[in-house]
Amino acid sequence: MAKEKRNIKQTSKMKTSPFKDYWDKYNYYTLYIGIGVLVIGYILMSKGPWDNPISRSVSPIILLAAYLIIIPLSIVFKLPKKFRRETDVSGKN
Repeated sequence: MAKEKRNIKQTSKMKTSPFKDYWDKYNYYTLYIGIGVLVIGYILMSKGPWDNPISRSVSPIILLAAYLIIIPLSIVFKLPKKFRRETDVSGKN
């Protein structure tokens, strides 16, 4: 059986991720903060009896803030170029 050779043109057509240039370290920091807030919300929900005011009112508010504000903000938000530093996560200048 003959081996196939890949042309240089075929390897250059490989698709790259569109998020490679989009995600900065600030997006990752915001995502980690959102995950931390989620963990805090679930821990507060598990403390005490079911009629505890923290379990019934504070914890759901914290979870909603994490799910509806912080995590979507980390996905959508992008800093303008004038506020970015010289180096980012990918190591490009």
